[in-house]
Amino acid sequence: MFRVMVSHAKKHPSLIPLFLIIGSGGVGAGLYLMRLAMFNPDVCWDKTNNPEPWNKLSPSDQYKFYSVNVDYSRLKKDRPDF
Repeated sequence: MFRVMVSHAKKHPSLIPLFLIIGSGGVGAGLYLMRLAMFNPDVCWDKTNNPEPWNKLSPSDQYKFYSVNVDYSRLKKDRPDF
């Protein structure tokens, strides 16, 4: 498959940006899925030691990828401990 892509790129050099953009999009999507699987509080890989990881988050933990107007260091705890 890779040899076919290289042969097409040699015959048609205008396809090189297309291959780069599609490849970088695939790599970016894979990295984002890896980030969600590792750092999202909704995902629980070890149910024996930490069955509810979302209860151990403090209000100052930023788990969203991008937040527009929220400063997480100033948030106060407004929920009970379980």
